[in-house]
Amino acid sequence: MVAQRSGSRLSEAAAAFASNWRNPNLRRAQLSFFFSWTAECAFMVALSIVAYNEGGALAVGIVGLVTMLPSAVLTPLLAPLADRGRRERVLVAVSLLRGMAMAIAALIVAVSGPLVLVFAVAAASAVAATLFRPAHSALLPTLCRTGHELASANVVRGLLDSIASLIGPLVAAVLLAVTQASVVLAVSAACACCAALLVTRLRYEAPVAAAPARRPGLLAEAVEGVRAVAGNRDLPVILALISAQTLTRGALTVFAVVVAIELLGMGDSGAGALMAALGAGAVFGSLAASMLVRVWRLGAWFAIGVGLWGAPIALIGVFPQQTVALLLLAMVGIANALIDAAGFTLIGRLAPDAVMARVFGVLETLVALSIGLGSILASALVELFGVDVALISIGLLCPVLAVTAWWRLRHIDRTVEDLDDEIALLQRVPMFEPLPLPAIEQLARGLERVEVGAGVTVFAQGDIGDLYYLIETGEAEVIGDGRVVATLGPGEGFGEIALLRRTHRTAGVRARTDLRLCALTGERFTSVVLGFTPSVAAAAGDVDGRLRRFAPGAAPESGSPTTG
Repeated sequence: MVAQRSGSRLSEAAAAFASNWRNPNLRRAQLSFFFSWTAECAFMVALSIVAYNEGGALAVGIVGLVTMLPSAVLTPLLAPLADRGRRERVLVAVSLLRGMAMAIAALIVAVSGPLVLVFAVAAASAVAATLFRPAHSALLPTLCRTGHELASANVVRGLLDSIASLIGPLVAAVLLAVTQASVVLAVSAACACCAALLVTRLRYEAPVAAAPARRPGLLAEAVEGVRAVAGNRDLPVILALISAQTLTRGALTVFAVVVAIELLGMGDSGAGALMAALGAGAVFGSLAASMLVRVWRLGAWFAIGVGLWGAPIALIGVFPQQTVALLLLAMVGIANALIDAAGFTLIGRLAPDAVMARVFGVLETLVALSIGLGSILASALVELFGVDVALISIGLLCPVLAVTAWWRLRHIDRTVEDLDDEIALLQRVPMFEPLPLPAIEQLARGLERVEVGAGVTVFAQGDIGDLYYLIETGEAEVIGDGRVVATLGPGEGFGEIALLRRTHRTAGVRARTDLRLCALTGERFTSVVLGFTPSVAAAAGDVDGRLRRFAPGAAPESGSPTTG
């Protein structure tokens, strides 16, 4: 039984990766992320070496400053650009700008140009990079059709993130051993351009956004992203927990050095060993997360990941031993994979698609600020109370907050599970089946339950059409010119003809048995269905087919966009 269960989980893990590979758009988007993050990691290693050789530790600190500040300041202001149109175009522009900046940096270093110019180019690359992750995070849900596929996509991206975090520095180290830093910078530029090339080939249906008569400024649009977070009961909880995790991550950059040298006596190289343990744990954690995709309760696993991010750090302060510390930091890496996969999926399910990039922009700002705050806080606590007290006090933050938020996160799980059931019901209707996840979620969130007793008329022929109905349980009869022309059952819908053709009901519908219906307003129904070419085509074919079925003598208009 255990072997069968393990085999089943491995099959599900393989299915999670296979679903990304079979979907060409997801495959290209994921590979673009991998090349982009590999470029960033290799670039930062080479840039740090150049800075250290020219200006010592202070110059390395300036590198960190010029790459962090743009993310904290500019991300919420630039993120609205990714909500204005097709998000892959933003990724292409961002990747090309980064590639160009990295190539210029390589040229400056190759000719031994001034360090200040290298810093300026690094800042330009960082400004462009502020848009990549929010735009990519907002794009993924559009490329998915189900919540399971989105969870799989975030698991795969988390694994690619971890692998790139290992490969980027490794490539940089190998190249630095045999050549110069300028070559590493040039290779980074090539990787960034590959990231752009991959997403230029994305082919998917996105809703056509009507250009407003007068578009608000970027600042006003950025405020809309903040309002979207503040107006949602669940998003602030997710963002607050991720902020606590990244504050702890900022503290860990300080702890890795102090613990290695002062607490464990591992010397300068010990800091690298501790962070390598975290990276190895992240890779393993991403593989483990892929085995949980089909049994996930996202909120629960997110809470566990947040708790496990801090608890091992606190335990290092209690058990200051080298082997224990390495194992505990590997656990932190596993927790990181759980947080990335579950947290990004939850945000993608909870945030409205129209402002999703801006919501992820708010997250990126919080991450940048909390990392900086964490490093400062850790340094202050070490100076005031010692290493062990600092480890325990900061390490306990995440577990305490995770326990506090547990019931709210479990409520989110129940909400998402109910939403998935409604999505599955909607996807049984041919015209809804091609819709991307954000669009069909918009329909699912607008469903209202209607109970109709047996023999009761839902609407009559000739009535004004204002609602679309989907049968959840029971059977209904379609009445045309006083006779029963069809019977509908669970998973079938009716009422769309009047909505799509803006006409009166072409037939009536009566409950044959007790009916449990899901109703959609005409405005919500038409705005989604008519916003995507595949759903328009499916609706047109469905309408024509139903008109022929319900009124065999009628000749429907060719190509016109189902009962009622």
